[in-house]
Amino acid sequence: MTSTETTSPGFLACVEEARAGLSEGGVPIGAALVSKDGKVLGRGHNMRVQKGSATLHAEMSALENSGRLPASAYEGATMYTTLSPCDMCTGACILYKIKRVVIGENVNFMGGESYLKSRGVEVVVLDDKECKEMMEKFIREKPELWNEDIAV
Repeated sequence: MTSTETTSPGFLACVEEARAGLSEGGVPIGAALVSKDGKVLGRGHNMRVQKGSATLHAEMSALENSGRLPASAYEGATMYTTLSPCDMCTGACILYKIKRVVIGENVNFMGGESYLKSRGVEVVVLDDKECKEMMEKFIREKPELWNEDIAV
């Protein structure tokens, strides 16, 4: 883990978003999309519970909140996320040619990291204590919501 990643605006934003999702009664996963020049383009959190959505995971929320951008804005960007991205969110990162995915933790859930790497995306796992503990507690306390979120 590098201290520059854990203190970057993108990572701090995704952790804030995860906390917000938890406080709203939702799944505590946050994400932030950061341009190649370091600007936060959009941030969001899992809103499946709050909006009754089948697809509004944190990474999808961050993309949605980025607004309609030209393809060049996504290319070379970094997606920060508190948890390893599921197949849907992995696919969105590949579709938009996101260059890097920085993950808070992948202990509670291992998503499409291997596929991202196979498609040339740099994957950085921070093994962040707060991200792990927040998710672990949520899964323990609300297993039915967690299972619904990962389609189990």
